Amino acid sequence: MLERETLEAAARRELEEETGLRDVYLEQLYTFSDPDRDPRGRTIAVAYFALTPPAPLRAATDAANAAWFPATRPPKLAFDHATILRTGLERLRAKVGYTTVGFELLPEQFTLPELQGLYETILERPLDKRNFRKKILSLGFLKAEGRKRAAGAHRPAELYSFALRRVKVLDGLIV
Repeated sequence: MLERETLEAAARRELEEETGLRDVYLEQLYTFSDPDRDPRGRTIAVAYFALTPPAPLRAATDAANAAWFPATRPPKLAFDHATILRTGLERLRAKVGYTTVGFELLPEQFTLPELQGLYETILERPLDKRNFRKKILSLGFLKAEGRKRAAGAHRPAELYSFALRRVKVLDGLIV
């Protein structure tokens, strides 16, 4: 961390240096301070999590092997990093129920099946198609683009975009 840099600014800088990603949703997750979390010595970690639609990684030389992995099936992680990942997944699963944060993981335009698939992936459970569509459309934060995207053998699906500029806390649960 640079001398006059905030934690969030440092997290954003490191994220960009290690992955090439910037201008993404970033949230402080938790402070991990177990005295035994790192066998090399006392280390306190203030963890952040970032959400981004699928994007190619452009890592710096010290992270040249950076790659995407399914969050529920990561490679072997050092120290307590599996705990940090699990904490981030728990936070995300909770937040998709009462905020629009999940939309940070979508491309600019998406179909309702893609949106439902995102929620099912995060929550690790199937959702009823009719109920999901009815609820999500009733919230008023989707904008129909007036265009369709063909998806395999099925009829083309309507394209939508997120009508809000940033994450919103909702009055009721999405799912």
